[in-house]
Amino acid sequence: MSDSAYITSDIKSNRNPHYERFRPRMYSTRMPIFWWVRKRPYVTFILRELTSIFVMAYAVILMIILGALGRGPEAYEALLAFFQTPFSIGLHVVIFVFVIFHSITWFKLAPTATVIKVGKKRLPGIALVAGNIALWIVLSAAIAWLLIG
Repeated sequence: MSDSAYITSDIKSNRNPHYERFRPRMYSTRMPIFWWVRKRPYVTFILRELTSIFVMAYAVILMIILGALGRGPEAYEALLAFFQTPFSIGLHVVIFVFVIFHSITWFKLAPTATVIKVGKKRLPGIALVAGNIALWIVLSAAIAWLLIG
């Protein structure tokens, strides 16, 4: 029996579990945990991803409001009283700042994710970002007008 036959049979039968003749050697460099702090685009990316937690917090708050509405006027009034506490106002301000950051960075990312062609020319990225932000402001104003008016 040839040497290759012995090697193959050893690998198939697991008689030689430490066999490493043809095993590739993996090379991986050590990365510090804060490797992303070195460049601004990386920091922006990580912060945008982390601010999605605050977007989720607003979604949870909306579900809590809907739940209070479903339980009746007393539960809704109690929730509104809680929302007027300094803790709740401060929490909403912090969440709002992070959600605004999240929204603006996503709008800035839109030109890389969306290609809009007018004729044969691609719409400039700044036009897409400006259009998204303008639409965001108009819709926010319309919703505020409906809620306040």
